[in-house]
Amino acid sequence: MTQRMTALARPTTGLARIARRVAGVLGECDYAQRRIFSLMTTADAYLTDGDQAPDSYAEFLFRTSGCLLHEPAAASRPGDHPAT
Repeated sequence: MTQRMTALARPTTGLARIARRVAGVLGECDYAQRRIFSLMTTADAYLTDGDQAPDSYAEFLFRTSGCLLHEPAAASRPGDHPAT
């Protein structure tokens, strides 16, 4: 009976693995699409001197008025180690 259950579980496990990979790819595509949109709609992309500091507080507010992406916590970033 256990061999029969194992034989039935193998295709299900393979399908679940494929579904997780597809979900991962779609998640990365969604992140890339949101990132590209935010980069294309930022005010700095259209400034000739975007690498310079803003001249006034109003210009600073204008430059930071676009959508900001949520950054992961420091503990969950790859390669970062929490300070001890």
